Amino acid sequence: MDTSSVSPHRVTQLLTEWSRGDDAALAELTPLVYEQLRRLAHHFMEGQRPDHTLQTTALVNEAYLRLADQTNPNWQSRAHFFAVAARAMRQILVSYARSNRAQKRGGGGARIELDQAALVSPEESKEIIYLHEALERLATLDSRKAQVVELKYFGGLTYDEIAEVLKISQVTVRRDWEFAKVWLYTELHNAD
Repeated sequence: MDTSSVSPHRVTQLLTEWSRGDDAALAELTPLVYEQLRRLAHHFMEGQRPDHTLQTTALVNEAYLRLADQTNPNWQSRAHFFAVAARAMRQILVSYARSNRAQKRGGGGARIELDQAALVSPEESKEIIYLHEALERLATLDSRKAQVVELKYFGGLTYDEIAEVLKISQVTVRRDWEFAKVWLYTELHNAD
């Protein structure tokens, strides 16, 4: 199926039908959103070092399983769905990074799946945790700016999509993004 020809309206319609309990809508929606999730994860990976060990497929599969496993989803739109997907991807990355660091410090010998073991290298674990902690600090100062970063960086959403999700203007999204980039750069480089 050529997912590039499917309109965002159709995806939103299927999300709404799925929210109402229509399993057939979920079956039709799955290949459409899965490909977009892969693009989002690939977009995220483009900004990483060439020797990065994060596996796009493992990240997408884990995020998709979390999204599809929701009992009573209430998707407002396509952009809302991908905003939630961005948050899920961030949570997955932080969770694996913390797990990796805990094992490195002699944490318990928890059983870990092959995909999980190859997801994030020890170097990236530290970077992901630093970014997560910086985003948490930003959220205490200005939660909207932290949301913009999450949606843009982890979710790969456009300015228009972020504006739709957060119900703010595109100009405000751009301003928040520019401010947050500078703020995070300063925070992350002062941590070194």
